[in-house]
Amino acid sequence: MTSYIQRLDRTRPFFDAVHRCVMFFCKLLLVADILITTMAVMGRYISFIPDPAWSEEIVLTCMIYMAIISASTALRRNAHIRVTAMDRYLPARVVQVLDVTADIGVIAFSVMMLVAGWKYSTGLGSKAFYTSIPTLSKFWLYFPIPLAGACMLVFEAEILCRHIGAFFVKEAAENESR
Repeated sequence: MTSYIQRLDRTRPFFDAVHRCVMFFCKLLLVADILITTMAVMGRYISFIPDPAWSEEIVLTCMIYMAIISASTALRRNAHIRVTAMDRYLPARVVQVLDVTADIGVIAFSVMMLVAGWKYSTGLGSKAFYTSIPTLSKFWLYFPIPLAGACMLVFEAEILCRHIGAFFVKEAAENESR
C-alpha cells in the first residue's frame, strides 16, 4: 500500500500545477474586471475617457467565471461547506467511509456540470449573442459551468485518491502492529 501512497505523491505536482493555473486565470479575470469597471466608472464622469457599452456585460461575465471557477478550488483547499458536527462522535472508519461517499457524490455532480453545462453552452449559448457586442456568442457566458465541472473533477479526483489512501494506510498500520 505504500507504493499507492508514493504514486499518489508523484501526482501532486500535476494537481499543484492545475491549481496554480486556475488561480492565475481567476487573478487575470479579477484584474480585467477591476480595470474595465474603473474605465467605465471614470468614463461616466471624465469626458475624454470612453465609456464602452460592452463594459457591464463583460464585467458580469468575468465575475461569473471568477465565482464559479474559484469555487472549485475550495474543494482542493478543503474550504467547502461540510457538515462535520458528528465526526468526532463517530468511529474513524465510518467518517472515512462517509468522506469517500461524499467524494463520489461530488464527482457525480461535477460530471453532471460538465456534461449538462457543455450541452447548454453549445446549444442555447451558441445561438444567443451579447446585446452590446452582437458578434460575441453567449457561449462564453455559459462556458464557466462545464469548465468549473472539469476543475471540480480534477480536484475531487485528488481528494478521493487521498481519502482512499488514508483508509488503507491505517488498515496497513493496524495489520503491521498485530
